[in-house]
Amino acid sequence: MSIAHPMIYRSLLIALILCIAPYTAQGQLLPSLGGDRAGTSGFQFLKIPVDARSAALGETVVANISDVSALFWNPALAAQLNGAHIGLSHVEYFSDVTLNFGGFSYHLPGPSLTLGLSVQTLSSGSMNVTTEFQPFGTGETFSLFDMALGLTVAQGLTDLFSYGVTAKYVQENVAGVTQSTAVFDIGIFYRVGTTGAQMAVSVRNFGLDSFTSGEISRNVISNPATLTENDFESVTPPTTFLLGLSYEALRANAMNDLLLSAQLNNPNDNAENWNFGAEYTWNKLLALRAGYRFGIEEYTVPSFGVGLILPYLGPELRFDYGYSQLERLGQLHRVSLMVAF
Repeated sequence: MSIAHPMIYRSLLIALILCIAPYTAQGQLLPSLGGDRAGTSGFQFLKIPVDARSAALGETVVANISDVSALFWNPALAAQLNGAHIGLSHVEYFSDVTLNFGGFSYHLPGPSLTLGLSVQTLSSGSMNVTTEFQPFGTGETFSLFDMALGLTVAQGLTDLFSYGVTAKYVQENVAGVTQSTAVFDIGIFYRVGTTGAQMAVSVRNFGLDSFTSGEISRNVISNPATLTENDFESVTPPTTFLLGLSYEALRANAMNDLLLSAQLNNPNDNAENWNFGAEYTWNKLLALRAGYRFGIEEYTVPSFGVGLILPYLGPELRFDYGYSQLERLGQLHRVSLMVAF
């Protein structure tokens, strides 16, 4: 009791900070520097939510993940998973761009370690090459392909506290030019006893500037000849600090569960923002979700989604759908399949 009560007070304090953050710069946990930082990092595909549940909840999942998407959001929560978990996700992004994610985690009961493997890809498909002299196409095509391969190690020191680290090799390929680097995700997770409150901190995509290889040829208007470019600047990965809090508002009735969550995000290439989400689960079979992202111009409509849990087929299966909309770019649809053995 001497430990639980102070942690409850800290939880309430964090929730208060998250709530007042958008309204006053003086009261923010971190200063508003978005105008100075915007567009200063690369590998932007690492910031796109890969799973349907997180998108539906307004990306407020860093403290409440119960599936293999923890490998993407917060490796510390992978230590809270028992047995083996597999997850597959697909996102129909804009302009025929597709984003896919696959993850596997396995809990070693002896040392209380969890090991995980994950892969994230983004593909543009085939696009036409255009030049100043042939604006309708040269007959050639090119494509963009991004990839991140991750290895996760997480450990639960107690049933209330865990930590984790993910090392990722990241690569971007476009028109014969390749940029690659290594980045790390670091996270911690704490469950506040039996109060229903959970807190987590995650630092995602912290690492080295990229290494560039390859070359690209292009024509120049002032001198109609082929010019070869092979000197490119390195880019910085999109490091983001996440602070999350979740609370199980309904737990007494086995038929109804209500989870509330809030999250503060501080990226290195934009202004900080905060999100809020809610998830209602009926009879541990059907989940209804909604969320909203504050401080981001494009997100003017709440996101929402559903989850269907099928626990009677041997392994536990959960199918998720998430919908979100950007004001100018349009709608996004995500589907995920999570399996627990």
